[in-house]
Amino acid sequence: MFVTHLSLADFRSYPLTEVPLEAGVTVFTGANGQGKTNLVEAVEFLATLGSHRVASEAPLVRAGAERAIVRARVQAGRDDTRSLLLEIELIPGRANKASLNRSPLRRPRDLLGALRVVFFSPEDLSIVKGDPSERRRFIDELVVARWPRLAGVRGDYDRVLRQRSTLLKSLSGRGPRAVTEDVAATLDVWDGQLAAFGAEIVAARLLTLDALRPHLVEAYASIAPTNNVAAAEYKSSSLVAPEPLADPEPLVDPEPLVDPEPLVEPVETPPPGVPELKEVLTARMLERRNEEIARGVCLVGPHRDDITLTLGELPVKGYASHGESWSMALALRLASFQLLRSDGVEPVLVLDDVFAELDESRRARLAELVSGAEQVLVTAAVAADVPESLNGRRFTVQAATVTLEASASPPSPEGPDD
Repeated sequence: MFVTHLSLADFRSYPLTEVPLEAGVTVFTGANGQGKTNLVEAVEFLATLGSHRVASEAPLVRAGAERAIVRARVQAGRDDTRSLLLEIELIPGRANKASLNRSPLRRPRDLLGALRVVFFSPEDLSIVKGDPSERRRFIDELVVARWPRLAGVRGDYDRVLRQRSTLLKSLSGRGPRAVTEDVAATLDVWDGQLAAFGAEIVAARLLTLDALRPHLVEAYASIAPTNNVAAAEYKSSSLVAPEPLADPEPLVDPEPLVDPEPLVEPVETPPPGVPELKEVLTARMLERRNEEIARGVCLVGPHRDDITLTLGELPVKGYASHGESWSMALALRLASFQLLRSDGVEPVLVLDDVFAELDESRRARLAELVSGAEQVLVTAAVAADVPESLNGRRFTVQAATVTLEASASPPSPEGPDD
């Protein structure tokens, strides 16, 4: 799949802009602060309903504007002319609105799955060097890219986690007598719901990480040929990962996208061991209930888990050099790209100011690995940073104005409404 047209209204620094795109490589160059990243961030937001740069959506709306609109037309493939028109309206302080082919959606997350994006950025180093939350975010974004339905499961888990945490905090410091029969019964209800949603999340993470490993090994060896083998293992204080079930039943999405003929087929392999994981999580919550009440926090669940990244026998965090850490971060993204491809999805690749962070050798290797993608969007402050092998259309970005360079092919006159 690839984006054929991008429209922005009051998004970040753009009052209004229309950017025609096509398959292959597109490079946006310009000095820092001119709006290059804002363009690809808009593509990322349509695909994930989030941004790698900010946690809240308020900064995405141009200063002084009441709302922002991001719209894109997405084509199924080079040989498949089917297309979808995706649109989302960001309204600070209120619920966002989304539409697909001009038809309003009940909730924005129904857009998930219509566009897949793998986003490389300098912030990816935090996946390797940052807190566990960064690695959980990485795997969860990949999980949702494979199974869009699990975005709803994550939302339900977060909701129950907040409610259960509020109850535990209210009991904190009150001693064992605070746990009356009514309180225990209420905790049992929350435990059951948290375990049910948590089991789905953990199972999807385990299955995705298992599928990602061979791609990670290959990607790291391609970027930084060494004798060290890259690896990733799920780390949980709550459970021991079960063995995958043989011949699992297909996962059926009870709430499919409104488009009756989606651009890509959903992954049909479900996460394994959900009933077993639910039982383990429920048992762990019961075992640690007194400790949770004493501390006033939830100590069991996927929100406490991590992924251990290693090179050879040593963990990357704390032991790897800066170059090795960068190579691992890039390998994780490349492995994600290859995994989605193996699922039958051709995601859009975004390289946001990545080449400036790499030496010449790693630039060349990365360019070679991504050159075959159906669509690659590249941003760079200096055009010379982009390897010549990534030939394609080039735009200059200055003061939120996007201009096609004269040497590039003329843009298509068609806009997203045609």
